[in-house]
Amino acid sequence: MPRLFCAFAHHAILVLICGACFGLGTVHRAFAKPPEHPNVLIVVADDLRADCVGALGDGRVKTPNIDGLFQRGFAFRNAYCLGANQGAVCTPSRNMLISGQAYFRWKGKMASADGPSLPAAFKAAGYETYRDGKAHNVATAINALFDHNQSLANDEQERTSGEPGHTITDRAIRFLDRRSTQDESSQKPFCMLLEYEAPHDPRVADPKYLAMHERDKIALPKNYRPVHPFDNGEMTVRDEQLASWPRTEDEIRRHLHEYYAVISGFDSHVGRLLATLDRLKLRDETLIVFLSDHGLAIGSHGLMGKQNLYEVGMKAPLVFCGPGVPHGESQALVYLYDILPTVCDLAGVKIPADEDGKSLASIIAGRADRVRNSLFTAYRDVQRAVRDDRWKLIRYPKINRSQLFDLQNDPDEIHDLAAEPAQADRIAQLTALMQRWQKEYGDSAPLVVENPTDGKFTPPTRVGKQ
Repeated sequence: MPRLFCAFAHHAILVLICGACFGLGTVHRAFAKPPEHPNVLIVVADDLRADCVGALGDGRVKTPNIDGLFQRGFAFRNAYCLGANQGAVCTPSRNMLISGQAYFRWKGKMASADGPSLPAAFKAAGYETYRDGKAHNVATAINALFDHNQSLANDEQERTSGEPGHTITDRAIRFLDRRSTQDESSQKPFCMLLEYEAPHDPRVADPKYLAMHERDKIALPKNYRPVHPFDNGEMTVRDEQLASWPRTEDEIRRHLHEYYAVISGFDSHVGRLLATLDRLKLRDETLIVFLSDHGLAIGSHGLMGKQNLYEVGMKAPLVFCGPGVPHGESQALVYLYDILPTVCDLAGVKIPADEDGKSLASIIAGRADRVRNSLFTAYRDVQRAVRDDRWKLIRYPKINRSQLFDLQNDPDEIHDLAAEPAQADRIAQLTALMQRWQKEYGDSAPLVVENPTDGKFTPPTRVGKQ
């Protein structure tokens, strides 16, 4: 039995990947027989960048429900998506999350149902498994392993409804209510995966959510640029066409206003889900883990999407909150695919073999301060990056260009130090580290090409879609 399981053996566990809230009351539920394994609920947000949670940024985004988790829980401030083998970054991210494996391990674009997976691990441990969410960009074959598997009829229709996340929340509440009428002595613990569609574009929010944020007072990102300074290999992908070039301050403020409003709306609906747990007297028996599948630029660095390896693209919010979890935070370098082994560890479920993810339970318990010393990210064959506790190197092999950032003194990646002669040895060391990571993952993409392009980017003369 994992060491941490002793602390949770008589508690249900709720894992939320993306948004949540609880009331202030304390409610205890009496069981005829203590559960052998806790419940698990995983909620995934779409395109929620780490600094767009009120408690993690400067409070500009109104997320009171999510903020409550960070005020009580244990946060990981350096949680990353590994990257993507395609423009739809959410596809590999969600596949990595549910399989615990890096996308380099797969034979195709998605993780195989024959390998390790969340539903297989929890079904083997006697759980009733439930999945609901997006119809696209998900681990289709693995999702079919859930006892209950359903998807939104139309992702875009949900995103334009004005009430982001309402359908998934409604159905999850009905599921929990049905379970509450069953004889507790015969209930299996449940493992739920909820893959929300918000706050991905098109971003349409009810006026009440828009009114929570004053557009004229929205500050631009510190690393705002009208245009990215060079061709990063993915300058005109769909996400980048959402705003015209050059990105104007007014246009970025409009996008941010709509983005913040959708996040606030999403927060309110996940709050309904957690209010249901209070009503069903599950509050004190839940462990919450909150995160998103990746970040989003929206004006940072002159970009709009997540097809980049800057902090805004790959970094995601992550917090654990619940019984036995201390309040605090860690600067440890972690991947989103660490969630599967961590949840198994905390729930007393056998961690699947062949995992790239590492359990974070020892960090939460205070027995360790890290599970790795550096972290590698990748996007298709056009971008590679590596970082340690302080320094980050981004490589663009198609144009034979590098960027070097001192994240300790420049967390917004504004000052590129790669051209400074004094940094030559550091760049060589980080490049060697990047190559070691590539070998570990079986990543054969070259870091240098014989005939690079000049890297100049000439913006199209088209108007953004929104």
